[in-house]
Amino acid sequence: MRVLIVVTHLLGAGHLTRAAALARAFAQAGHETTLVSGGVPAQPAGLDGVAFVQLPPVRIAGTDFKTLLDENGAPVHPFRLAERRILLLETLRTFRPDIVITELFPFGRRVLAGEFMTLLNDARGLDPRPLVLCSIRDILASPSKPERIDEAHARVLEHYDAVLVHGDPQIVPLEATWPVDERIRPLIRYTGYVDENPEPLEPGRREGIVVSGGSSPASLPLYRVAIAAAREIADRPWRILIGRGVAEAEFLALRGGAPPHVTVERARPDFRALLARAELSISQAGYNTVVDLLRSQARAVLVPFEGGHETEQRLRAERLKAHGLAEIVPEADLSPVRLADAVRQGLSGQGSPPPRIALDGARQSVAIAEALGLARPALQGRIDWSPVDQALDQARDSGAAIRFWWRDDDAAADTPQLDRLLALSRRVRAGIALAAIPRSLDPSLGECLRAENAAFALVHGWSHANHAPAGEKKAEFGAHRPVDAMAAEAEQALQTARKTLGGKLLPVFVPPWNRISPELAQRLPGAGFTGLSAFNDRTKAGPFAGLLQVNTHVDPIDWHGTRSLVDPERIIASLATAIDRRVAGEADREEPIGLLTHHLIHDNVIWTFCERLMMHLAARQVPILRPDEVFSMRNRITASD
Repeated sequence: MRVLIVVTHLLGAGHLTRAAALARAFAQAGHETTLVSGGVPAQPAGLDGVAFVQLPPVRIAGTDFKTLLDENGAPVHPFRLAERRILLLETLRTFRPDIVITELFPFGRRVLAGEFMTLLNDARGLDPRPLVLCSIRDILASPSKPERIDEAHARVLEHYDAVLVHGDPQIVPLEATWPVDERIRPLIRYTGYVDENPEPLEPGRREGIVVSGGSSPASLPLYRVAIAAAREIADRPWRILIGRGVAEAEFLALRGGAPPHVTVERARPDFRALLARAELSISQAGYNTVVDLLRSQARAVLVPFEGGHETEQRLRAERLKAHGLAEIVPEADLSPVRLADAVRQGLSGQGSPPPRIALDGARQSVAIAEALGLARPALQGRIDWSPVDQALDQARDSGAAIRFWWRDDDAAADTPQLDRLLALSRRVRAGIALAAIPRSLDPSLGECLRAENAAFALVHGWSHANHAPAGEKKAEFGAHRPVDAMAAEAEQALQTARKTLGGKLLPVFVPPWNRISPELAQRLPGAGFTGLSAFNDRTKAGPFAGLLQVNTHVDPIDWHGTRSLVDPERIIASLATAIDRRVAGEADREEPIGLLTHHLIHDNVIWTFCERLMMHLAARQVPILRPDEVFSMRNRITASD
């Protein structure tokens, strides 16, 4: 596909850095990519294979985002804005992209709304119309006037297919800084943090303190105070890295005033490696700096930038501190004594394992864009959810509490597909049960699940091997083997899975291919199981003493045809039927409706439909239960009674 990314950085270079990382990721995935930059000329490195277009530049002074200046500091003339629009539209019409990505707009850059809206309106006129995505960081500055929020939402709904949020909701959900409403919620896709340099770092001996402040002169107060604080802590080497936006005279003054154990130098390309070898980092809390800290796992003292009533960095710093990853010195309290105290506290703190934070935002952004782009022929226009909505409304009116649960089969290890699955479950706040194959288990699955609050594992047979005779439907635990042998194998499967998964494993048996011999099912409680899950409506809650059966009912995969997505209308009809059967009493009303997925074999069309389905259920406030709730002791007692 052809991908056009449009960004204008007005203060620092963070927005351009993130947009360039996305451009690299798209190009590396084989997509023809053009990056258009409208800020101060600064072509990022490593853009081999990416076409770079520089618009006539604009910038701002300080935090005055309403007044655009040219490179000489003079107010921008309307002719320059016209030149920008002309070049932007020429690029659009010549390149004819399949995907257009605008960085920050319409959630920000209101001062450039004219050129962005011109781009969007012209993109709409292309045939075929390109997919239009918005790219935003984890934290936004919410306007004080409600009408501006409404304006941004209206633009999203009219022009955009998705909003890529480059963050992790367990650190900062978008709702923390922007009033997300139910109209745009289905469009939001969390990607994880975008790392401009995802190469692995080699661990080494940590020594000394590294001070950094980004590319703009806004960090001068931090540099000066750090040099003074270093005089109080002279038993470690200090390295102060000065951004290229700081004038040479200021740089020389800082270097000339530093004590012998402090090295003052310009910012270096090996900054990440320096962090990986540092005992402590002192920095602001900008997006890219925080990604560097998370990747290098360096202890941190953060002095968030708060000029012009900015709150972005302060909030990000507070969320990192809440996770035990940083100390904070508020900008208003910055002094040599205060900073030295925070450094001592940071150096004396005991390191703790960082939480599992998604840092592959560039790759995930490409995957999401590919899924949306490639799914468009199969999912043209809006999906008609009305049969499901009507069934839910009828259930509500009749007093039937419709609940869902989600089972995903064939897990064995932490993979990119599993990361995407778990990210979706977090985004829609849904529990998920991973049916894991005991014989194939990798320790990485247990490590992954320990960081997930609402995800649990179930026992998916033993080795997922087919023992059915030729010509019969596949089964590992069907009526084709001695029941004693199968019972022993099921017990071995439970014990093996427990060793790897510990408390994240529920004693629930999921037979491969959803087929199980009734004689074996009766033996499962004796093997240590308390639950069973297959497919189709259960006949009653407790078919076997001491065993609660909760099945799945809807599977989006066309197993006997394309092995891609079943016709969405059929899936929606199945969901509506499952709801109606519970309302009418034709199915057990107490059994939650089960969604069955197989993350390892999903193509982009299946991923897109599953994401839209989960987002629609979330928007309807339909609960997707946690697996430990589905197979709780209370339910088991009720079933056995």
